[in-house]
Amino acid sequence: MSPAELLVIDDLSVTYALPRGRRLMAVANVSFTVYRGETLGLVGESGCGKSTISRAIMQLPPPTGGSVIFEGRNLAKLDTATLRRARKRLHMIFQDPISSLNPRRKVGDIVAEPLAIAGIGGTEDRRRRVRAVLETVGLDPDQIMDRRPHEFSGGQCQRIAIARALVTEPQLVICDEPVSALDVSVRAQILNCLEDMKTRYGLTLLFISHDLAVVKNISDRVAVMYLGRLCELAPSARLYAAPLHPYTAALMAAIPVMDPDWSPSPSHLLAGELPSPMNPPSGCRFRTRCPRAAPLCAARAPEWQEAEAGHFVACHFPLVASDTISPARQS
Repeated sequence: MSPAELLVIDDLSVTYALPRGRRLMAVANVSFTVYRGETLGLVGESGCGKSTISRAIMQLPPPTGGSVIFEGRNLAKLDTATLRRARKRLHMIFQDPISSLNPRRKVGDIVAEPLAIAGIGGTEDRRRRVRAVLETVGLDPDQIMDRRPHEFSGGQCQRIAIARALVTEPQLVICDEPVSALDVSVRAQILNCLEDMKTRYGLTLLFISHDLAVVKNISDRVAVMYLGRLCELAPSARLYAAPLHPYTAALMAAIPVMDPDWSPSPSHLLAGELPSPMNPPSGCRFRTRCPRAAPLCAARAPEWQEAEAGHFVACHFPLVASDTISPARQS
């Protein structure tokens, strides 16, 4: 991998064993690269496999196929001791800020725990690091270190979770729906906090969400998932201006617009329900809801191809400029 590549996901698959010998393939043959210093957004409907990918990267649990290469090492092949040492270089911010914090422990101990697990510093050094990182995320250490999570709001708990993720000074932070459980008034504060932390610590972010408006504003590139597979990946501005996959165009058309006279084209509206991952459609998994589906879509899965520089898509019949949503929709 090149020096610019921090994380390389290659042919990643995650399968879960179910009762009565059944198996569920939650993620199937996903590949993408996260470059140093960027924010890569990962979007898709609930149940498409976004959070499964994030946990597979963290080896919680390890993927059933493929590789997770972080800083040149395949995390899926490391022994327990080596993986523990590597984990101080990548951390995760979970979706629910309150349940992700141990209710029995004080905030100072929660934030210091990654340092203790990684064996970094002594008691006084850890306390100094904890105080510094809490101040960085906008919290007063003297006011909160000896209190417990139930005494704080959701936004404050998420700031505590961010502090815990940053205390070991990682290279990569995986943000799994970090603002979805928060009030709208608090979301902007948390997003601004993440952006400030990215600049201050030189972070690389994998930002997972189904809020496309948020992803557009925070991401350098965006990857779109559907039913366990990637269907499109491109620079953020390009993807939102001219999506090539019909599913991406449908997601863009679903973003609310403050214009009473605007309505999405019927060709961009999704019909039907999300198929069961227990029995996904043959060929292209999106074909049962796609207005452009043809017999070829059922016969063969589309290949992942670079349609233009940096813009990848998996579709037999990708959209052209005249098919995409209007420029007014992007304003």
